[in-house]
Amino acid sequence: MGNKYAQFIKALRIKRGFSQSELAIKLGMSRPSYIAVEQERKELTLSEAEKLSEIFGVSLKEMESGISANYEKYKQMILAYIRNAGSKKDGRITKTKLAKLVYLADFAWFYDNLESMSGMQYRKIQYGPVPDSYFRVIDELFEDGQIEINPTEDGAMLISQTRNGAKVALSEISKDEEKLIKSISKKWKDKNTQEIVTFTHNQLPYLMANDEEFVSYGLITQENPEDVY
Repeated sequence: MGNKYAQFIKALRIKRGFSQSELAIKLGMSRPSYIAVEQERKELTLSEAEKLSEIFGVSLKEMESGISANYEKYKQMILAYIRNAGSKKDGRITKTKLAKLVYLADFAWFYDNLESMSGMQYRKIQYGPVPDSYFRVIDELFEDGQIEINPTEDGAMLISQTRNGAKVALSEISKDEEKLIKSISKKWKDKNTQEIVTFTHNQLPYLMANDEEFVSYGLITQENPEDVY
């Protein structure tokens, strides 16, 4: 068990308001045994790890990586970009460009704060980096009537906000996070999809990852400030 893993478990326990004794009871172990887990002196069994993931409401992958994803916040970040980065003409934005913009917010936030804005893990795919859940979020926003999706003749998907989407409060996003999102939106608003694809694919996190693997947040800190977004 890595240091990051143990710290993550401890942080989640405190955040959820559990004492070490309470969590030990829920896991069916003694308090000293649980303390040994947080101190990296004891490994969790698979069944214990699964039980802990259920208690905390995070996936095993998130526990292993030490990154806690905020799904609702990620969804609101997408809505924020549709509002701020859509074209001046019709408010639409391509599905690929939208994914890139949210990536830039997460990694730019990490650059300054050493933590991701949403906590999502981004995978290196052809039009990535993108979280596995991005496509599910887009489907949910469409099904909930918060966005419209219109295909173009060349196969691109144009996304725009509906009246219902405009009513959604972006309660998970702080003022500083909103400021960053608007700054990124302003820079890329008039750029086409290929320009932002080229930019993100030339960044170290994407370049250094193998296909289908998660890209490293840490590598963004090696970029020059002007190359972060």
